[in-house]
Amino acid sequence: MSFIIRKGQPKDAQAILDLIIELAVFEKEPNAVEITKEDLLNDGFSDNPKFKLFVAEENEIIIGMALFYERYSTWKGKTIHLEDLIVTHQKRNLGVGKALYTAVLKYAFDHNYNRVAWEVLDWNTNAIEFYKSTGATYLSGWHVVQMNKENLAKFIQK
Repeated sequence: MSFIIRKGQPKDAQAILDLIIELAVFEKEPNAVEITKEDLLNDGFSDNPKFKLFVAEENEIIIGMALFYERYSTWKGKTIHLEDLIVTHQKRNLGVGKALYTAVLKYAFDHNYNRVAWEVLDWNTNAIEFYKSTGATYLSGWHVVQMNKENLAKFIQK
């Protein structure tokens, strides 16, 4: 298999969205994706991008992506949050995911970030075991907490 890892470009927006939708289906949330191709273009490729990404490309077809952004830890300083890492179903177990993961970690190392963090579903044992095998720490005692836009509005408007 021959694929390349490169920085994402505006021309990749539809393929990125397709992978995000595929990930939502895999994570049993098929109707959760609300963003559009235009959102990705505006948010990732404007003068002040909200994220960075690497894509895996084979024969000019995007087969995977890793989307990440900078955040700040009060304990560690500047960190990266790996939002999503996805390889299309037909191309899994061929080293694509590891190559994307490595690209993000190398970016963090090269740019002097102090930590890379991400979430993984507790039932995704293949991913958990992979991450552990690379030296990542699995924090089983922590829980993700979120507030969606609708509940945010309800809370603020009380």
